[in-house]
Amino acid sequence: MAREVRHFIADIIRAITVVDQAVGGKSFDDYQRDSVLRFAIERAIEIVSEASRRIPDELLAVRPEIEWRRVRGIGNVLRHEYHGLSDKIIWGVVVDELPKLRIAMQAIDEAAAKD
Repeated sequence: MAREVRHFIADIIRAITVVDQAVGGKSFDDYQRDSVLRFAIERAIEIVSEASRRIPDELLAVRPEIEWRRVRGIGNVLRHEYHGLSDKIIWGVVVDELPKLRIAMQAIDEAAAKD
């Protein structure tokens, strides 16, 4: 089981890395002007959301400061309510939330490796 869970953890870390690389050196204005970048970022966030659903709650509890319900839920918003999500909200996730999530996922990966 730990190996399977670690696969999803790796997917999250990889998606965050892709986002970091894609937005490196870019501003919010750059993000707003680039529809391909926006779609790519939204897809990466969907992957993060879906993969987080596959990680058991007891592992997520290693990092309780992360709002896991929101992480899990943003994918549904992107899939079903995409028209109501502003660029500003997604950019905020990229700049404010994903760096914290990367650190949390690294700690969770370490905990999963002990299983």
